Amino acid sequence: MSVGNTLLDHDHQALIALVNELHTATSRGEGREVVGDILDRLLVYTQQHFQREEHHMEQVHYSKMVEHLRLHRDLYERVLELKARFDSGHITVAAQVSSLLRDWLSLHILRDDKQFAAEVTTASADAAQGAGG
Repeated sequence: MSVGNTLLDHDHQALIALVNELHTATSRGEGREVVGDILDRLLVYTQQHFQREEHHMEQVHYSKMVEHLRLHRDLYERVLELKARFDSGHITVAAQVSSLLRDWLSLHILRDDKQFAAEVTTASADAAQGAGG
């Protein structure tokens, strides 16, 4: 699921590892404290990743940045809502977060982030040709 950018690929791997950790914890029926800690780390890392990715998009003037940012905000708000439900005592919400993020990350990386990477690669190749010719 590489997008061809080392930093973003590392972020995606870390996010997937956290989602897997959350899935394992919920599957094992681990306590609220463990699951809550994973959810907190996942929210922080997701926000940091989105900031890095969006900064990169700004630098390269990504043509679909507005739409991409909306996808980021929509997901983050959904996860915050689920986290609030978890904090109010709904333990099964953690499994919902795990499923949501697993599905969203797979689709988002394979479709949206790869589209972004393809545009950056094309723009870089065009710039290199223009500089050489």
